[in-house]
Amino acid sequence: MPGELQRPSLTRLAQPLVRQLIEDAASLRIGVEQGASGCTVIDAGIDCAGGLEAGRRIAEVCMGGLGRVRLSGASAFRHWPWALSVHASDPVLACLGSQLAGWQLSIGSGKDAYHALGSGPGRAIARKESLYDELGYSDSGDEACFVLEVDKRPPAALIEKVAKDCRIAPERLTFILTPTRSLAGTVQIVARVLEVALHKLHQLEFPLDRVVDGAGVAPLPPPASSFIAAMGRTNDAIIYGGSVHLFVTGPDAAAQKLSRDLPSAGARDYGRPFADIFKAYKGDFYAIDRLLFSPAHAVVTALDSGRSFHAGSLDEVLIDQSFGYEQPA
Repeated sequence: MPGELQRPSLTRLAQPLVRQLIEDAASLRIGVEQGASGCTVIDAGIDCAGGLEAGRRIAEVCMGGLGRVRLSGASAFRHWPWALSVHASDPVLACLGSQLAGWQLSIGSGKDAYHALGSGPGRAIARKESLYDELGYSDSGDEACFVLEVDKRPPAALIEKVAKDCRIAPERLTFILTPTRSLAGTVQIVARVLEVALHKLHQLEFPLDRVVDGAGVAPLPPPASSFIAAMGRTNDAIIYGGSVHLFVTGPDAAAQKLSRDLPSAGARDYGRPFADIFKAYKGDFYAIDRLLFSPAHAVVTALDSGRSFHAGSLDEVLIDQSFGYEQPA
């Protein structure tokens, strides 16, 4: 159709970022190796130290080259001075089409089972999620990249499954591994603050085509010694410390309602550190109120009128409790 905008290829935009990540592996303290079935594996925190910059760059890969992530010393929290700010040129496609950990990857059973949630631009090639029908989007390419929040390398059977679903040879696949407890993992998880807001917006059935732009910010937590504690801190950074600003079209009433519905405070399980909530449900992640997974504070601007609506608030006490703040002696 004349005048219709061509949608970008997430894979093509991300490819230069992945290649630069590999080229700078030594300075980023990440490992690059040949994995099962000949795929490329980038270790950003299992046997390699990785770091904040590696995590920042991986987060941009996760957004399919459409997003920018910045680490700045302008946090809203007194005891945690660093924050991650995120914005995207096409937030729906960058966050839901690429960054969302939406592809459930499982292989085997019992003690030999391997489970992971796939993020990254390769998801749009596989299209194993009904979400892509809603987005009206598909991608193609002769290579694909995925980000997995895991501390073990994917086995050959899983690589073969992904290759088959993407219709791409295994040696043309790249898997970036970012354990939750690592510095890189911490950064790439907290950099999902905008994605978490868009995912909740989608759950609330707000029309995705009315989202024009958006940005988010959340404090950078310290890594923790255990997986559960690390998972708790990264979730709390968004649930109690995250703030987003969305720009939407449509009536003021819809924008105002969205601002009220977005913040995490409306969830049943709000009010305790996430690690405590997780333990209370005996590790059953899916028993937790899904509405909890959202930023603490939201601003929604109705572009048609120019009015902005604010709701929610940041919780410094819970952030300090979660992040392990200790009063100076």
